[in-house]
Amino acid sequence: MNRLPRILLAPALFAWLAACSQSEEKPPPEIIRPVLSMVVEPKTVETFGFAGSVEPQFSADLAFRLLGRVVSRDVKVGDIVSKGTTIATLDPTALELALQAAGAELSNAEAQFANAAAGEERQRQLLASANTSQAVFDAAQQARRAAEAGVERAKAALAKSQEQLGYARLFSDFDGVVTAVGAEVGQTVSPGQTVVTVARSDLREAVVDIPDRLTGDLSAGTPFQVILQSLPTIRTEAKLREIAPQAEGSTRTRRVRLTLTDPPQAFRLGSTVTATRMAKVAPTIELPLSALLEKNGAEKVWIVDEKTSSVSARDIKVAAKGAASFTVAEGLEAGMRVVTAGVHSLTEGQKVKIPQGGAT
Repeated sequence: MNRLPRILLAPALFAWLAACSQSEEKPPPEIIRPVLSMVVEPKTVETFGFAGSVEPQFSADLAFRLLGRVVSRDVKVGDIVSKGTTIATLDPTALELALQAAGAELSNAEAQFANAAAGEERQRQLLASANTSQAVFDAAQQARRAAEAGVERAKAALAKSQEQLGYARLFSDFDGVVTAVGAEVGQTVSPGQTVVTVARSDLREAVVDIPDRLTGDLSAGTPFQVILQSLPTIRTEAKLREIAPQAEGSTRTRRVRLTLTDPPQAFRLGSTVTATRMAKVAPTIELPLSALLEKNGAEKVWIVDEKTSSVSARDIKVAAKGAASFTVAEGLEAGMRVVTAGVHSLTEGQKVKIPQGGAT
C-alpha cells in the first residue's frame, strides 16, 4: 500500500537535487570596481615661483662731506622726507668762524688792491711828467696786479667757506622714505659716513633669487606676476629690469630685479612676495606616483579602455621620479586614460567604473 507514493516522490527528489547542483555550478557575478583615473595630457607650459621681497629701485646713503659733531637729526626710520628738507646738521661754529675769517681776508685784499691801484696811478702821472723812471712805474703796476690777484684769491676763499658752511646741513635730493639711520645726535662723524638712508617709495621692485639653470631664457622685459604672500589675492605685473651677470657661488642662483607695474599700496618696502612666470618646456607626461605599478623589475601603468570599461597593463619607461609624481619617457600617448589609485589590486581585463568626479 505505501510503495506507490514512494515511487511517485522519487522523480521529484531527483529534479530538486539537479536544480541545486546547477545553481551551485553558476560562476559568481563579475565585480566592477570603481577607480580614480586621469587623461594623459603632455605638459608644454610650466609655472615657476620664486620668493623675494619688495625693495626700492633707487636709494641713497646720505652723509656729510665734513668731519663734525651731529647736533640735530630730525628723522627716524619710516619717516617721509621731501626734497630739500633738512634731515640733519653738524655743529656750524668752526665753519662760521672760518667764514668770518675769509670775509676779513677779502676786505684786507680789497684794501691792498685799492692802495696799489692808487700808487700805480700816481706813478703813471709822474712818468708822464718825466719825474720818475720807467722801472718805478713798472714796479707799481706789478704791485697793483699782485693786489688784484690777492682779491680774487680772497673771494675764492670766501666762496669756499660759504660752501663748507652749507655742508653742515644734510638733505635729500628726492622725495622718499627713511629706511635706515647710521648716526645719533652728539656723535662725531667722519666725511662719507652714512647718517641716513633714504629710498624712493614711488619706484619699487621685487628682488628674487632664481636658480642659474632656469635663467637661460630670461632677458630684460621678461614678464612676471608678483603676488603678496601675506594677501595672495593682491598681485601685480612686473618686468625684468636687471639680472646678475653670474651666479652666486654657494647657492648657484642669480639675483633678479623686477620692476613693479603700478603696484598697490600693499606692496610696501620689505614685503615678502612670490614672483611667478610661465615658461614653455618640452612636452612631458607627468603622473602621480600612485599610478605607477612596479612588478618583477618592470614599470607599468593601467590603461582604461573606455569602450569596454576594462583595464590593461602597459609597459612604460620612467624618466624621473619625484616625491609625489614621476615623468614618463616612453609608452604613453596623449588622450590615454590612466588609473591613478589602487593599481596593485587590479587584474588584466578587469571591468572598472569611472565614478563621476573621480576622473580628471
